[in-house]
Parts: sequence; C-alpha cells; structure tokens
Amino acid sequence: MIADINPAAAKTVAVELQERGLSALAVTVDVSDEGQIVSMVEAAVSEFGGLDLLHNNAALLGPEVISRDLAIVDLDAELFAQVLRVNVTGYLLSAKHAIPHMLERGGGVIINTSSAAGVLAELIRPMYGTSKAAIIGLTRNIATQYGRQGIRSVAIAPGIILTPAVAATVPAKMQSALLRHSLVPRPGQPEDIAYTVAFLMSDEAAFITGVTIPVDGGLTVHFPSYAEELDAQSGTTPEFLVSAGDASPITPGTSHIHEGLQPKEM
Repeated sequence: MIADINPAAAKTVAVELQERGLSALAVTVDVSDEGQIVSMVEAAVSEFGGLDLLHNNAALLGPEVISRDLAIVDLDAELFAQVLRVNVTGYLLSAKHAIPHMLERGGGVIINTSSAAGVLAELIRPMYGTSKAAIIGLTRNIATQYGRQGIRSVAIAPGIILTPAVAATVPAKMQSALLRHSLVPRPGQPEDIAYTVAFLMSDEAAFITGVTIPVDGGLTVHFPSYAEELDAQSGTTPEFLVSAGDASPITPGTSHIHEGLQPKEM
C-alpha cells in the first residue's frame, strides 16, 4: 500500500508497481488525523490479508513551514504543534494501529524515517530537527516494548537526498556547500533510501532493531573541519567560498558569510 496526502503521487507509484506485476493499492491519508490512519491500516489489512511491514516516511516540509523554521525565539507555537502532529504523532499513531495486526501474525517491522538533522543540530530548522530527534526515541521505545513479541523497529537518518523537491528548492550553491562534507562524492538518491529500507525490512536484517542507521554518505562521521582539511591538502578554495566581487578567498573560521549561503535561502 502507498499512502500519501497527495492522491496523485500515491496513484503514480501504485501504477508503476502494478506495471511490474506487483499488487499495489493507493490511498489518501493525512497522518495528522488519527481517523484517517485507522482507515489506512484497515484498508491494508482488508486488501492484503494482514500487515507485516510499516514504513513511516511523512514530514511537514512545505515552503510555508520551512521559511518560518528559523530562530527559536521567533517560532510560532501553533506551527510547531502542527509539525509535531505530522512528523512525530503521525508516526506514533501509525505504529499504534499497525502493531496489533503485526502481533496477530507473529511480528513485523516498522521503519521510521528520521534525518541527519535529528542527530546533529543546525543554525536553522529547530522544529524539523527536534521532530526528527523524537523519531529516534520513538523507534527505541517500539523496539523495546515489542521486540520480544517479534516486532523490530529501526530508524534511518538520511543526509542529502536529491529528490525532485530538494533539487527544486535548495540552491545549487547550498547543495555544493553541504556536499563538501560528504565522504561519497555525490548527493544521495531516493533509491539509496529505498534499498536500505528494503534490506532492513527483510529477514536478512532480523538481528537489527532499536537503532538508527545513517544513510548520509558519511556526512555525520567526521570532524567538522573535514572539508577545510581537504581544501588545505589540495591548495584550492571552492568557488562558493570566494566573496562576490572579491578574488580573495574567504578564510575558513572567519566571520564572512557568502550571500548564497544565507540560512533564509534554505
């Protein structure tokens, strides 16, 4: 089952799977609404005869949210509550209503999408980062409460994943700045996430539970000075670290901020 708040997107994915000879059902769901979550789970059980696997992969990431997710002192409490209803409570309620069906079948697997922003902090996006950190805690609790009953729960923490939405909204200079800190010299692709989730849901991952798996190209494993050390070794300075109209490079560690890297543009 493919469940999405965007019915056209869900249907597109379902049709692609059907064309490959697989059974697929598309449903529309707003995970901030518990009633719709109940209907989603019931539809899956009715259509496929049971429920074994759940991948929670929702997040509130519209421009109207991201543009207001900046300084903590300026945050709107109602907007933060809305972010938590989708990013955290939606995951919890989906697990709440899926787990009884999994227990009837002797177990199951729940994968929760967190983020590198849930592991490390940024100068912006405190609402998003806080919600993603909460998902890591939720994952541990599901694994602990239901592990002995055959249910595994694992979180994944993606880094820079070049989905169409990211490609359209994150400036190229910002993408380049982030990729300087990746140990794999390319942005992540949606397939990188899909392959990881497929493995974690499989029997081959039967001994993995309660943990968070980074899928970030090594973004979160090194010292913050990694990119600068590479620059020093090569004797070069990336173009986006050169001030506009100034041929001299910006020295790492100084207070210069390139206009293309202002937080407001994320």
